[in-house]
Amino acid sequence: MIHEVDEVLKGLLGSGALTGSGIDVSFEAPTRDWAARRNAPVINAYLYDIREDVTRRQRGQMSVRDDRDIVVRRRQPPRWFRLSYLVTAWTKTPHDEHRLLSAVLATLLPHELLPADELPGALGALGLSVPLTVAGLHSESRSLAEIWSALGGELKPSLDLVVTAPFPAYPEYDAGPPVTEGAVVRVGGMDGDPPMPSGRAHRPHQVAAAREARVPR
Repeated sequence: MIHEVDEVLKGLLGSGALTGSGIDVSFEAPTRDWAARRNAPVINAYLYDIREDVTRRQRGQMSVRDDRDIVVRRRQPPRWFRLSYLVTAWTKTPHDEHRLLSAVLATLLPHELLPADELPGALGALGLSVPLTVAGLHSESRSLAEIWSALGGELKPSLDLVVTAPFPAYPEYDAGPPVTEGAVVRVGGMDGDPPMPSGRAHRPHQVAAAREARVPR
């Protein structure tokens, strides 16, 4: 699932205000060595934190239906995880980096909810929309200064991008075969009474009336 979220972000960052810019998108850790190797403008989206959003956890089971709307399997509700990305721009001048970050904001802000039909692979198959938050309140336990210190680099302007993505919860269970139409209900009566076939269940007064009609006077 994480690689599919990366694919979505790469497509988004290459669209909108950045369409036709030719700016590369990298998911590598922005360390000193990485920064020294780059030779062209780049937007870096470094995944620095993954944790479950327990407020979205659900209990029970979900039904999986086929093309005929028949339940074929049952599974647990998906678990939701917050994928936190540190988005930075890398060019030769701070002014150009700020322009790139501005373009990233303009591109991502209209996409606060990613619809399921625009998501790839198994992520889209879940049929769930995925929320996206950019430059929101930093809520992770590690500060951005600590992250930059761990990367061995100097603090840079950055955007905190959070994608809350569903992950399937296993196992799945096969559902029993559906009840077919045209089932026949036979109601037995007193000794000697033939059973009464019907395509639907009878009310007690209907059964009693049928029995009375067969009792000799």
